[in-house]
Amino acid sequence: MKSIVMTAKTVEEAVELGLRELGVDRKEAEIEIVSRGKPGIFGIGSEPVKIKVTKIDDPSEVVQVGSDVINTFIGLMDIDVITTMRHTDVDDNEGPYFNIEGEDSGLLIGRRGETLRALQLLVRTLVGRKLGNNVNFTVDVEGYDARRRESLANLANRVATRVIKTGRSIELEPMSPKERRIIHISLASQDGIHTESSGDGRDRRVVIQPS
Repeated sequence: MKSIVMTAKTVEEAVELGLRELGVDRKEAEIEIVSRGKPGIFGIGSEPVKIKVTKIDDPSEVVQVGSDVINTFIGLMDIDVITTMRHTDVDDNEGPYFNIEGEDSGLLIGRRGETLRALQLLVRTLVGRKLGNNVNFTVDVEGYDARRRESLANLANRVATRVIKTGRSIELEPMSPKERRIIHISLASQDGIHTESSGDGRDRRVVIQPS
């Protein structure tokens, strides 16, 4: 796959320059933000945005349809964001990773990620229907989902250590099914404890117990 590194004042401008240079559109390229640059003071010490654009020789249906659906949503919302895409191998567990970034990105995250979860559900449902089957891919906003995964895994390990030390069960806060799954998976191979879900509906949570 052919790659090119571009610099510009903004991410959007750098992306457009890279795509034009490679002669491709967004769903035919993997885009990685290398550096967001620095504004400097009165232009002194400023650094340009730097991105890497890689042409995908044969973009998968997931990449093409996913890009179309996400960008259609963004267009209808009329907000100042762009979509970058990485990890194009759909044979792994995660598949393509679409990350939405920009000044209005906070509007797509919402309180504790509620808006992002709704967006993920809508996009996955539409892509699944268009392709006729469930597919693996990730929709994120400003890396929020990735940071949340890491935070939950760290929380799980800290609480597991306390449970082993005290011999007492600990209930975590209510979480979504996806978040509870991250806790269960993070502790699946941990000796001395086991996990189970308790409660109903929005109050459902993970309980970490000594084994």
